[in-house]
Amino acid sequence: VEISARMRQVEAEILARAPEHQVQPSLERVEAVLDLLGNPERTYRTVHITGTNGKTSTARMTERLLAAGGMRTGRFTSPHLATIRERISLDGEPISEEGFIAAWEDVAPYVAMVDERSQAAGGPRLSFFEVLAVMALAAFADYPVDVAVIEVGLGGRWDATNVIGSDVAVITPIGRDHERWLGSSITEIAHEKAGIIKDGSTVIVAHQVPEAAAEIEQAAASHRAVVRRERDPQEDPTSPEAGVLQVLDRQLAVGGQLVTFATAAAVYEDAFLPLHGEYQAHNALLALAAAEAVHGGRRLPARIVEDGFASVTSPGRLEVLRSSPTVLVDAGHNPHGIEALTGAIEEAFGFQHLVAVLGVMADKDAEGILAGLEPVTDAVVCVPIDSPRAMDVEDLGEIAREVYGADRVVVSQQLGEGVERAVALRNPHRRLRRFGRRGPRPVRQALTAAARSCDGAPRILVLTAVARAFGLVAGPAVVSAREAAGGMRGWECERAMSISSACSGAPHGRSQDASGPIGVVRSPITAAWSSFTLGCVALMPGTNTC
Repeated sequence: VEISARMRQVEAEILARAPEHQVQPSLERVEAVLDLLGNPERTYRTVHITGTNGKTSTARMTERLLAAGGMRTGRFTSPHLATIRERISLDGEPISEEGFIAAWEDVAPYVAMVDERSQAAGGPRLSFFEVLAVMALAAFADYPVDVAVIEVGLGGRWDATNVIGSDVAVITPIGRDHERWLGSSITEIAHEKAGIIKDGSTVIVAHQVPEAAAEIEQAAASHRAVVRRERDPQEDPTSPEAGVLQVLDRQLAVGGQLVTFATAAAVYEDAFLPLHGEYQAHNALLALAAAEAVHGGRRLPARIVEDGFASVTSPGRLEVLRSSPTVLVDAGHNPHGIEALTGAIEEAFGFQHLVAVLGVMADKDAEGILAGLEPVTDAVVCVPIDSPRAMDVEDLGEIAREVYGADRVVVSQQLGEGVERAVALRNPHRRLRRFGRRGPRPVRQALTAAARSCDGAPRILVLTAVARAFGLVAGPAVVSAREAAGGMRGWECERAMSISSACSGAPHGRSQDASGPIGVVRSPITAAWSSFTLGCVALMPGTNTC
């Protein structure tokens, strides 16, 4: 009890600092604290990961591959879903409460010294994220780890994590996001992210749009870095400048996919990846190349690849929480991420009718997010997010009407009510309009849905956003409705404390019960700094509640 109470106290002290979205573009404060600590970040090797989407999944896969090879590993990622301790992981597990407290108490005196010095000069205290970065780098040295996988918080060039002298830099696909801080063009954003490349390092690069690729190539050349680039499908494979990284083949499998990878060192055939979506196969390719680079560019033994990928989890990234009804969660929060999400849903699941329940942060491209969801959903229910950064739900509803049309949009003032109204939209006597501005859904999906629906009854996919901004823990609140209309069983939507506590132990893969496939997707369309509270809904007669 005493440890838990102290943990809450430490977390409150850290959260009282400037939040992650109040960006303070400088490395000086973090460098000063690390200098006072004796530069613990120099005692182990590092893999530094940036990009717009896929950073956390790539970091988790890289860490698992390195751990499978016998290395002691650290991992620093953001945001967290259930506990702030998830951000600092040791050997794949969140740091313990005792370890988190010790990490804070070790660095706190030096943080206070730098705070005082900065404020005396008219500057700010270290921010929430800066303190966590310092704690992670110190904790990794204290453990100690052989290698740490570090995810950038925002951008790269002046991110608090860019104090490390990384052996390996990984740049996932770059798109538009956080334009207020990184710039409004792909070129500007790529310039910021390429700032993590260090002299003589190895750079693993995902397939990029030309503007981003040019910035990365220029930065790599200026630092004399070795580049391992994903091959552009349009480039000449015989060219000496062609990329060497490829996803050669993908096959759907129960609970994930079988993927064949090609790297500079080897071809790895039919590796099982327990994650859905083509984008996750490409994230895995980057992780595999990064792990090779840590091992000097050598081919990894088949056992390491098999064991590493088999142990991968990526909470909140197209995660199947349960089946019957199918419950998914995804953390996409920009048009680039939504494009990957919708493609993966169409590929891996046979849902016929989809309803989105959505909340968006004010600094996000709501129109772009909605435009990406519209072709694969029948309606959208807009709900508020419990965050000072949330977009007003009425404003979101107005944008949604422009994208979907007024007859396909519902605005709700509460999450529970929003889910309730989404459930009502599955009434089989109401025919939802199938096509939006972008025209009909693909014939392939229509045929698939028809083949999987044995009775023609509507199916629902609910995609919702519920955020706890900056990791602030909120108490559970339960909203229930009993004896739903149309003979449905009662349903419950629980605002749970975490993904793991909502429907824990859920089976993975496709789901089809006696009534045909139905789905409930809950996808946080939030800022990269937010965490999620989730629930589930039972929609059809004969299915189980959470």
